[in-house]
Amino acid sequence: MQRCIAPAKYVREENGLELIDQLLPRPVCRVALAGGETALQVAGGRLRNALEKSGREVAGVFWYGGECCPANIEKLAAAVRQSGAQMLIGVGGGRALDTAKAAAFLAGVPVVTVPTIAATCAAFTGISIVYNEQGVFQEISRRARVPELVLVDLATIARAPVAFLLAGIGDTLAKWYELEAASRKKPGAAATRSALQLAGVVREILMQHGEAALAAVGRQEINQSLAEVVDAVIMISGLVSGLGGDECRSAGAHAVYSGLTGLPATHGRYHGEIVAFGILVQLMLDNRVEEAGRLIGYYRRIGLPVTLADLGLVSLEPHEMDTVITGTLATEDIRNMPFTVSAEMLREALLAADVLGRGGGSGM
Repeated sequence: MQRCIAPAKYVREENGLELIDQLLPRPVCRVALAGGETALQVAGGRLRNALEKSGREVAGVFWYGGECCPANIEKLAAAVRQSGAQMLIGVGGGRALDTAKAAAFLAGVPVVTVPTIAATCAAFTGISIVYNEQGVFQEISRRARVPELVLVDLATIARAPVAFLLAGIGDTLAKWYELEAASRKKPGAAATRSALQLAGVVREILMQHGEAALAAVGRQEINQSLAEVVDAVIMISGLVSGLGGDECRSAGAHAVYSGLTGLPATHGRYHGEIVAFGILVQLMLDNRVEEAGRLIGYYRRIGLPVTLADLGLVSLEPHEMDTVITGTLATEDIRNMPFTVSAEMLREALLAADVLGRGGGSGM
């Protein structure tokens, strides 16, 4: 068994960006920043000021390219090497941070992640989700550095659009449902049992605090519920992923996500929104209709998608359905399901989830 469990340090504070100089190893005196354009505008100045106050040099500030694809990873790695930076600090959302982790691996330098939204656990994990330049899923790459530090500035996350946190809740809910399904193939394994227990804690936190956390972000305020949900989305969810490993990290929900990214109409949707619908499809595959109905009730209360139309897919043409099915069945994730999924099973589950969503849910 081999696991990349967790970063060396996780720090979550209301104004965490100003702590960067205290948290980096003293020998590091030359760093590069990379991230999304908006994220660098929001957090880059504060980071740069804190670094320069401590006598460290910012060797360069780089846009990650807009997509975590091989060309952008290689381009960023080359820029980091050319800058002479001893460390790369990734700033932004999941695709920016995944690009930074992969580029740091290629450049041979450590990486620090600074998530400006809480939409995935990408800041915490030692993998990168790689797409092609058009945004279609390609692979889960292990050629990524495990971060030395994850620095969460809660004030920044509270000021981000509420849709990001909503997507984070959708993505993180999948941890329990996918791990529960995948773990049936590995009964009794210590790491899997531990991951499953943590995934249950994550689900409980989201159900208990999700609505209050979303309301806080809607007001651009910080409360305890927001802190709990952010830790669940980024840190505890990341621990679940690390403990579960490749064979239990994800299953049907993320497989469906990967298949749906084959349709251009979904490219404007957030990762966690699509994964949330993928959970419903996975539950239908597993004949857990009652649980899917309860989850739909919760989705409706907080605003997660419950139908294909909610994802911008008003109707699926036969060739589009074939694209989704082919993409889903091609993933590693679908093989983590405790039974073999056929194309016809998947077609029926996609349509059944959509029908159930259009009919409403029983609440949770």
